[in-house]
Formats: sequence, C-alpha cells, structure tokens
Amino acid sequence: MAYADHSETSSRMVSIIIVALIHVVLGYAFVTGLGMKYVKKAAEQLDVFEVKEEPPPPDEPPPPPPKPADVPPPPVVSPPKIVETPAPAAPVLPTVPKALPLPPPLPPTPAPPAPPRVAKKVEPRGNPGGWFDNDRDYPSRALREGREGTVGVRLQIGADGRVSDCTVTRSSGHSDLDEKTCENFRRRGRFRPAEDASGNKIASTWSPPGITWRIQQ
Repeated sequence: MAYADHSETSSRMVSIIIVALIHVVLGYAFVTGLGMKYVKKAAEQLDVFEVKEEPPPPDEPPPPPPKPADVPPPPVVSPPKIVETPAPAAPVLPTVPKALPLPPPLPPTPAPPAPPRVAKKVEPRGNPGGWFDNDRDYPSRALREGREGTVGVRLQIGADGRVSDCTVTRSSGHSDLDEKTCENFRRRGRFRPAEDASGNKIASTWSPPGITWRIQQ
C-alpha cells in the first residue's frame, strides 16, 4: 500500500510539470504574436501620418546683469600734513673787534753815556795769589770728593778800590769752586782804582788770570 501511494504522487508531480511547461509555451507564443501585431500596426501608422518638424523654440533673451552689490564708499583719506622745513639760519659770523689805535711810539732810549776815558788803569794792591789759600779756602766737600778746576772771572772795581761785582767767565765745572773764587775776591781784593785824564778816581773792570784750585799732595 505504501508503494502505491508513492507511484501516485510521482505521477501527479509529472502531470503538474507538464501542465506548467504547456502554459509557458502558450504564454511565450501569445506574447510573441501579440508583439508582432502591434509592431506591424505601428508601422502602418507611421506610413500614413507625416511627422511635422516642430520649429525651434525662440532664443531666450539674455538674463539681466546682476545688480551690483552694495559696496561701501571708499574711506576718505585726508592728505598728509605738509611739514614746512624752516629755512636754514644764516651763519653767524664772528664779529671782528675793531683794531685799537696803536699807542704812540716810545721815545728812543738815550744811549748810555760813554765811559770816561781811562788815563790810568786799575791795579791790584799786592799779589792776588795771596788772596787764596788752598788749605784754608778749599771747599770742604770738593776737597773730600777730590774735585779740582780753574775759574776765570771779571771783576767790577769801584772808585774806592773794592770789588763791587764778580762775574764768572769760565767755570771750573763745579759751582762750589766758582762761588768760592768770587767770594774771596770780594772779601780780600784791594785795588788802586783807575783814574781819568783829570786824575779823578773812576770805576773800571779787571780780569785776572784764571784761579786754579788744586789739592795739595
């Protein structure tokens, strides 16, 4: 009994498949035939009716230009301030002082009076060499240091026969020896003064030979 049921079911399935295939074939034939019919009909209509070409649409006017946007006016710029450069001041020239009037010239100095004419020359009293004693008069420092030298002088002799001035004309190279020479002439020098033509005693000068300072051995 089970076998019979199975055979019946298989037969039923086969029948259903066959029926489905028949429907598919019929549908395909129907669709195909119907489509051909409509195609032919459309072709006949195309042969009868003339298709008119529609004129092109008129040119559209160009769109109006866009309105300018509200642009704020440019800022007002004030012109730069004009700086006036002051004119250079005129150079101040130094004032030149007026020349002072020159003082009047001094009167010429009168020439010194001419020395009186000497009728008799001055002479020393005694030996001038006796006015110097190396043992007593030698400067102590020059003696210790062993310094020696010769001094030349010019003496101014007054009308009284004394030495009024002493000038070193040749130095020994040692100031103490030079000073000691003049000191001795002033202290010990005695002269017979010079005389003019009338026999009057007058001042005059005298230059002795050089005075040599030498240490005794």
